[in-house]
Amino acid sequence: MKMNPKQLARACADAMLVDDNTVKSLGFSLDEVEPGRAVISVTVGEHMTNGHGICHGGYIFTLADSAFAYACNTYDQRTVAQHCSITYLIPAKTGERLTATGTERMLTGRNGIYDITVTNQDGDVVAEFRGFSRTIAGTILSDGSQGK
Repeated sequence: MKMNPKQLARACADAMLVDDNTVKSLGFSLDEVEPGRAVISVTVGEHMTNGHGICHGGYIFTLADSAFAYACNTYDQRTVAQHCSITYLIPAKTGERLTATGTERMLTGRNGIYDITVTNQDGDVVAEFRGFSRTIAGTILSDGSQGK
């Protein structure tokens, strides 16, 4: 049975989640996925704060990078980051719910550009992330190479 694009995106995400120890161990929630788009969220815990008492930027980066990964792996083609950057705009505090929304901006050949906006529960923009992707050999669903 042939899957429609949204079903394919979900199947790819589900397959990736099996071996995604980062997402699982950090308590990230994959809230939405569709072709070229993914939404991942987490509640900032005390263990995620730095010496200033705010969420460590590494956690915010990892949240955004995870949304990027799921957004660019929705077409059953193994895709990795080739470059990314983040700009932190406001601090996130313990107890805040952060949501990273990744959206495909351009996809041509083996290259893609994705923008990920990280917001808090009030809709305030915490960070902006831009990722450049590169498709590599293999597929997520059919060749069994994911995570190997």
